[in-house]
Formats: sequence, structure tokens, C-alpha cells
Amino acid sequence: MQKRLADTTVTVVVPDHPELKPGTLSSIIRQSGLARSHFER
Repeated sequence: MQKRLADTTVTVVVPDHPELKPGTLSSIIRQSGLARSHFER
């Protein structure tokens, strides 16, 4: 996934697996720059 900003592009790799390890998911959330609450049910 990519998000283009005025001065940079943020790229976050999202693995195509049925399940992610907790550390991998935490890393993806951190890289996204979004609040953790966006990923919680």
C-alpha cells in the first residue's frame, strides 16, 4: 500500500497470508501512521 504526501511517499508492505504474527501486524500499523484504533473491532 502506498500513500503519497506532498514531500514523500509512505509504503507499507501488507503480506498476503491468512494470519499475521502479532509483531508483523504491529509493524504494519506503526508504518501506516494510523491510530491502532482504526484496526480494532
